[in-house]
Amino acid sequence: MASTEPTLKTSLDALAVESVEAANVVERPSVWARLMRNPSVIIGGLLISLIVLLVPTAPLLTSLDPTEINPRNRNKPPGYEATYKDDEGNKYTLPAHMGTDKLGRDVFTRVIYGARVSLIVGLSVACISVLVGLTIGLVAGYFRIVDAIVMRIMDGLMAIPAILLAIALVSLSGASLVTVILAIVIPEIPRVVRLVRSIVLSIREEPYVEAAISVGTPTAKILFRHVLPNTVAPLIVQGTFICGSAILLEAILSFLGVGVPPEIPTWGNIMAQGRDLFQIYPHSIFYPGVFLTLTVLAINMLGDGLRDTIDPRMSREI
Repeated sequence: MASTEPTLKTSLDALAVESVEAANVVERPSVWARLMRNPSVIIGGLLISLIVLLVPTAPLLTSLDPTEINPRNRNKPPGYEATYKDDEGNKYTLPAHMGTDKLGRDVFTRVIYGARVSLIVGLSVACISVLVGLTIGLVAGYFRIVDAIVMRIMDGLMAIPAILLAIALVSLSGASLVTVILAIVIPEIPRVVRLVRSIVLSIREEPYVEAAISVGTPTAKILFRHVLPNTVAPLIVQGTFICGSAILLEAILSFLGVGVPPEIPTWGNIMAQGRDLFQIYPHSIFYPGVFLTLTVLAINMLGDGLRDTIDPRMSREI
């Protein structure tokens, strides 16, 4: 009986310790739960969702052609009942919610269709920059023999202001949507390369990576299994900021006349074509400017929220 009591007491003590430890364990919320608690993610996500919805629903929101010229409706204020003719010559009126420009084109229609081009540019630049920068960054960070050469090239590109480099590239190649996308991609790639390279250099020194190298694990397997997963969260955040920066840079290039061709409705082109009459008819610039500001602001807010939630190390570094 005496030998049984210590065993029973030990078991009860162990059970008590396990109960206390279990009570002290706090289950960490999932990434989705943490995102839903972040105001920047919620506000930015809602604004972006509303703007993205304009792309597929544009034909439902307006029946007008964004490039159709109507001299009789030139420079009308917001709310004006503009007159149009159908294919059979019958006249009808539609309210110009945001007024019309100097060629009689409906500003509301042009702003909605302009969102399509701006989002295409932003998403294309973000995806291409991340994919190309990821590839170069992995090579530069892991293979030190090419690191110095690659990083000197990246430093040279980063030394040139992005807008000047984009203007030069568009001027040499001619204005088109593809040219503008490529001209914006090139200045963004070095930023992704530097980010990925820094991650690779830190991961490469980890004991489990050194152990994998010592046992002869193929380089491709090390990169895809150990290194690449650690770049996902930072690249999502970086890609978000690149998207907002690309949309703004495209608008600047179009406003300066070296971006997307003038016949394509973009927010930058709309503002450029209305700047000569801005003091008299400010609505031609005001509304596309508001949409541009809200879009870039929403994307940056979303990026801040993602950074704080899925990669808090970047927040502390910044």
